Amino acid sequence: MEILSQILTSGIAVGMIYAVIAFGFQLTFSTSGTLNFGQGEALMLGALVGLTCVDSLGINYWLMVPIVCVFGMMQGGVVELIGVRPAIKIKSEFGWIMSTIALGIIFKNVAENIWGRDALPFPSPLSDEPILFLGANILPMEILVVGGALLMMLLVEFFNRKSIYGKAVVATANDRDAAGLMGINTSLVITFSYALSSLTAAFAGVLIAPLTLTGATMGTSLGLKAFAVAIIGGLSSGLGIIVGGLILGITETATGFYISTGYKDVPGLVLLLLVLAFKPSGLFGKSAIKKV
Repeated sequence: MEILSQILTSGIAVGMIYAVIAFGFQLTFSTSGTLNFGQGEALMLGALVGLTCVDSLGINYWLMVPIVCVFGMMQGGVVELIGVRPAIKIKSEFGWIMSTIALGIIFKNVAENIWGRDALPFPSPLSDEPILFLGANILPMEILVVGGALLMMLLVEFFNRKSIYGKAVVATANDRDAAGLMGINTSLVITFSYALSSLTAAFAGVLIAPLTLTGATMGTSLGLKAFAVAIIGGLSSGLGIIVGGLILGITETATGFYISTGYKDVPGLVLLLLVLAFKPSGLFGKSAIKKV
C-alpha cells in the first residue's frame, strides 16, 4: 500500500503538469482550430526566465510567478502574430503546423545561446523535507504543483464563463463566423487564446522547475506528452484533459517503478495509439458533425 500510495501521489503531480500544458492546446484549438506545437518551448522559456529572475535578479519566487506569466502571454502573442495569423489569412490548412514548430526550434536555439546547454538547478521556494501522507513521502513542492495547476485551470474557466472578454472567447470557440458578425474581433480573440495558452505553459514551467533540472531541452518531451494528453482526453473537454493527464502521469510512474524507467513512455504512447484508432475525438471529446 505504501508503494501504491507513492506511485499515485508522484503520478498525480506529474499528470497535473501534463494537464495544464495540454489545457493550453485546448484553448487555441477551440478558438482557431490550430495548435501551438511550440508549447513545450513556452514552458522551457518560462522556467528559464523564472530562474533568471530568482538567481540573477534576486526576485522572490512568488513575485517572479506573475512576471513569468506576463512574459508567457507576450511570447504566445508573438507566436500567433508571426506563425499562425498569416496561415489563417491565406487559409493554409497546415501552414501553422510548420510555423509553430519552426518558432519552437528558434526559441530553443535562442535559449541555448543565452542560458547554455547544461541543465541548471532551480531553487525551491518550499522545504525539501517530505511529508508523510497515507504511507507516501510527498514533497511540499508536489502539493504546490497539483494545487497550482488546478487553480490555473479553474481561473481560466472562471474568466471564460464570468467575464465579458471570456464570453467573447467562448462565442468565438462556438462559431467564429457568427461571433464576427456580432461584432467580436475574432482575430484579437485568437491572439488572446495563444497568449493565454503560453501563459499556462510558462506557469507550468516555474511549477515543475524546482522538481527537476531546468534547461533548453526540458520542454520538448513535456510538450509532446502534453499533446498526447490532449488527444487522449479530448481537445473539446476540460475534464478529459485532467483525466488524460492523471492517466498518463500515473501510468508512467507505475511503469518506471515496476518495469524500467526506460519503458515509462511506452504505455502512454500505446494508449494514444489505441485512442486514435478507436475514439479519435478522445475519451471525453465529442465528434464534430459538419454539413457538406
